[in-house]
Amino acid sequence: MFTGLVEEKGEVLSFHEQPEAWRLRVRAKLVAEDLELGDSVAVNGCCLSVVEISKNLLTFDVLEETRRLTNLRNLDLGSKVNLERSMRFNGRVGGHFLTGHVDGVGKIVELGMRGRDVALRVEAPENSEQYLVYKGCIGIDGISLTVAEIQDRTLTVWLIPHTLQVTALGGLKRGDQVNLEFDLLAKYTEKILSQQER
Repeated sequence: MFTGLVEEKGEVLSFHEQPEAWRLRVRAKLVAEDLELGDSVAVNGCCLSVVEISKNLLTFDVLEETRRLTNLRNLDLGSKVNLERSMRFNGRVGGHFLTGHVDGVGKIVELGMRGRDVALRVEAPENSEQYLVYKGCIGIDGISLTVAEIQDRTLTVWLIPHTLQVTALGGLKRGDQVNLEFDLLAKYTEKILSQQER
């Protein structure tokens, strides 16, 4: 379980195919400090298990299914990724609950200044309109954000300077893909209501 409050930007050192899975190696400083093998880390909002740790180097196995369903398939040497360790329930919890289970990939249609603020508009996948709620929560590349505008299946969020500085969003551009995780409560509510209608 994650909060969507990104702890640092990691740098991809390699991402190549192995016989059993793809192997992703990421340089991280803060996130690597107290990890143990098998711990969960959100990488661009995708929950991955650490399989090797060497000082500031984290290694993950990535399944073909994960590559197919997320923007991890677009990672290259030097790509920046958002990193967050899993939650600890011994203090404050900011952001909102994220599982690290990506629901789909969205496409950036705008990322730039609107007046004095930065707006990010993303086109969500088909059949996802019901999860887009004004002032609702959404995870974009593992970042907890608040939906500010909705038009059909395009959503807009506002980005504070801190978010642009500490996450990889500032390096993206129009046409780039982002991982989307919709609100968990909305998904469960939809499932329960659909079963009651039967």
